[in-house]
Amino acid sequence: MKNLQRSGLKLLLFYLGSSFLVACSTPKDTATSRAMQNLTARYNYIYNANVILNNYEEESYNSYIDNYSDVLPVYTDPEKFSSETVLHPPANDRALDAIVKKSRAIIADKAFSNYIDDAYLLLGKAYYLKTNYFVAEEYFDYTAKTYTKDINVLVTAQNWKARSLMQLNNMEDAAIILDTVYDNLALIKKKRSEPMATIAQSYIYQNRYNDAIPILENAVKESPLQRNRIRWTFILAQLYERQKKYQQALALYTKVQKSNAGFELYFNANLNKIRVTGILNGEHLNRKKQLLALLRDDKNLDYHDQIYYQIAEDYAEENNLADAEKYYKLSIRNSTKNNYQKGLSYLRMADLNFNKHKDFLKAKSYYDSTVNTLPKNYPGYAQILKKSQNLEYITNRYDVIAFQDTLQMLAKLPEADRIAKIKKLTAIKTAPVATSTTAFRNDLFPETGRRNNTAGAAATSSFYFSNPAALSRGFNDFQTRWGNRKLEDNWRQSVKSSSQTTAESIARVENNGYPLDRIGAEKIIADKDTSGKHYLAAVPLTPEAVNASNVKIIDAYYDIANFYQQELDDQAEAIRIYQLILSRFPDNSHLGSIYYSLYLCSKKTDPANTARYKAMVLDKFPGSIYAKTILDPDYSVKQSDLEAAGIKKYNQIFELYEGKAFPAVITEVNTTVRQYPSGLINPQLSYLRAIAIGRTQNIDSLTAAFKAITGSYPEDKLIVPLVKDHLAYIATHQGEFRQRKVALPDFDPAEPRFFTSAPVAEKTVPVATQPDLQPIVQAAKENPVAVRQQPAAVKENPVAVVPPVTVIAEPVVPPVTQPAAEKVTPVVTPENPVAVIAAPIAETPVKAIPAPVKDKTFSTDISKVYYFVIDVADASLTLSSSRFGIGQFNRGNFPGGGLRHQLTEFDNDQLIYVGNFLSFAEAKSYADGITPQLKQIMKVPAGIYSSFIISKENFEKLRTKDLVTRYLEFYKNNY
Repeated sequence: MKNLQRSGLKLLLFYLGSSFLVACSTPKDTATSRAMQNLTARYNYIYNANVILNNYEEESYNSYIDNYSDVLPVYTDPEKFSSETVLHPPANDRALDAIVKKSRAIIADKAFSNYIDDAYLLLGKAYYLKTNYFVAEEYFDYTAKTYTKDINVLVTAQNWKARSLMQLNNMEDAAIILDTVYDNLALIKKKRSEPMATIAQSYIYQNRYNDAIPILENAVKESPLQRNRIRWTFILAQLYERQKKYQQALALYTKVQKSNAGFELYFNANLNKIRVTGILNGEHLNRKKQLLALLRDDKNLDYHDQIYYQIAEDYAEENNLADAEKYYKLSIRNSTKNNYQKGLSYLRMADLNFNKHKDFLKAKSYYDSTVNTLPKNYPGYAQILKKSQNLEYITNRYDVIAFQDTLQMLAKLPEADRIAKIKKLTAIKTAPVATSTTAFRNDLFPETGRRNNTAGAAATSSFYFSNPAALSRGFNDFQTRWGNRKLEDNWRQSVKSSSQTTAESIARVENNGYPLDRIGAEKIIADKDTSGKHYLAAVPLTPEAVNASNVKIIDAYYDIANFYQQELDDQAEAIRIYQLILSRFPDNSHLGSIYYSLYLCSKKTDPANTARYKAMVLDKFPGSIYAKTILDPDYSVKQSDLEAAGIKKYNQIFELYEGKAFPAVITEVNTTVRQYPSGLINPQLSYLRAIAIGRTQNIDSLTAAFKAITGSYPEDKLIVPLVKDHLAYIATHQGEFRQRKVALPDFDPAEPRFFTSAPVAEKTVPVATQPDLQPIVQAAKENPVAVRQQPAAVKENPVAVVPPVTVIAEPVVPPVTQPAAEKVTPVVTPENPVAVIAAPIAETPVKAIPAPVKDKTFSTDISKVYYFVIDVADASLTLSSSRFGIGQFNRGNFPGGGLRHQLTEFDNDQLIYVGNFLSFAEAKSYADGITPQLKQIMKVPAGIYSSFIISKENFEKLRTKDLVTRYLEFYKNNY
């Protein structure tokens, strides 16, 4: 017997030793190798990895923070995809790293096992839980395409792929995958609950609750996990409640309440059950009593905020706004750990003030608190943020009004009193602020401070607030964490929201339109200036300065009124501010628009005033667009069509001009102006005609054409300044022009060239927009020496009217590193036959303070060169006429500015960039001037172009459409 036992033991040891050697040797595709690899892969890797995964999911489920005000997500997955997730992925979890390691070991060392597909699934799940949804989706996609014969593996891979796509907000592709999953469900018998739940989640995202309910009910029946069955039952109750099927919802809430649910889920099921029972029975009072009874249970201490919120919702439903507001505030005050609930209570208070009370300033404050409390993945967060930011619009305008009113008040004082008043204003700014530990202590605890001052011996007390050493350490710790914060309300905010000063701004401004003479109000204005020099420089002491100050006030009030009327739909407040403008400034540049706006505001509520304001518009502004719109409601649509037709016609005429068909240009312009007498681009058409006349007729005809432009379009800011410069130059060079048969002779390369008397200067902008001068530029590059003007050769001047020009050897604006993409149209451009570029603008040492940078690709560092850029999102469009308009603007409004514009393109974008600007402030000044004129300048649809300012260093990084889009967001956030 013992011999048999020894033989069996030897046999077993031999078998195990052989197995070990086989396992350690290079894998071979043999029956023994496959069996051993299956054994070790299954129990050493797959089993352990699944145990780790299940434990991880259990921990995630228990720690997940739910928003019970909304339908719960089916899975307690990581936060949905956002740009922050990609740029800053969460730290890797060790448990998930262990799963990845074990899965890769199977793929690398167990190549002949039957668990390679499981390894890929585990890899995908691990990366999914790491929130790296892109990589996870790739693993699931590979598994689904590679292991098609195993229907269970296929459905699992497709299910997780769809979940990854939904996390990436790719709902369309996820829906396509889930259609296939749904069709394959009939082919599998096990593990059907998770694919069903994923399909239900897809329907919930689309608000298709009727479709989600039946499939989620099947998922509940088939789920092997109790936690999923309980959670999904609660979700079903929420869906039934939203469908107003209250009996079914009540039954399911009761089922959750009686189950082995966690306390939070149990509590919310009970809370919702009370609400649904009240709806079914119509007993609002009884429902409130039940909710208040929950407050007496100590176990509910951390849920008082939700209880108060439900009571407030009940009062709001009854339209009892006072009590609703009371309990929303109690909810906010008692919120201890649930930011979702606190944020929702803030949101309800904001909506109450916005929609019901029409108190937009208080609403702004609550919206600010909402966006600072709710997580960014909260549904509708972007809309809440936008509403909060829009309300900030009012604040900025009231600040302008307050400051200008203060300046005008100072202007009315005698000089001595003015200086004293300014000192008083600035003195408020520099009032002592508690910075020492003693001051800090005295402000927070005045009684303690007094005791410490009178009894030095008490300083050694062990009581914290009587111990200077302890207080000093605490204060230092406070400063380390929070910085040197001023002792005031909302001290946690390093930068206050505008709503926190808006109410004071309005109180300061609106006292019959004049500022209140209050120290507290003036302090806010003084915050803008610590020295008094700004006040002295800005005080309007001349009638012109007072008029300019009044314009700023009028424009700010006008903007506020428009905002109330159009954005906030508060017609009463809009009427009040419009009438305030009329009472303070009865003669202003917005009269036609104000009368028309008052006509619209009173249209539904005040027929008498409607008729009065209509008559005022028609009588006083009969030719305005407001009068035309009153008489023809479709006028704006027709006008847009006319503008589009006019732009098309302009481009056709410009092509004739480029082809030097000058007589045809004159004829076509005459016809077009007669056809569209009020066309927006008629001044530019008339300018083309004038230049065409100059190319074919004498100086008197050219002068007459220029004067006709200034007489016909006196308000034009694009062409008229340029034409006036031309006329001024012609007036001082009459003798030269009288010698010419044609006012603007075309360039003949065979004739002697006309050069300037100025020496060649490096880094000076070339006359790039005057192609007639390109031969001169080339000659200067070949022989960069000073060449003197030849007076006798004036008649050979390639451009008709040219003052001394500086020719350069190198452009200031550096070429883009992709020269093949750059377009420079070699056409004759007469946009400046009179004034030609001189020297660059002198540098203005103004340093902008950049906001926090969010995109690390770009920088807010101060640069030596800035460009103004117009991005046209269509590479098929020809921009010659648009660039021509930019050149016209530059010559007319920035003569001698050394400006040049160039074109580059990539993807489907074309960038026109203007430079060089030697500071951001310089570029901003240019942008402020040209932006209002872009509608006239750009001969392309308004919706496809945008503009921005960019440093040379950032501009050189723009190589794709995506980078342009990212920079636009960066520009909006930082400037």
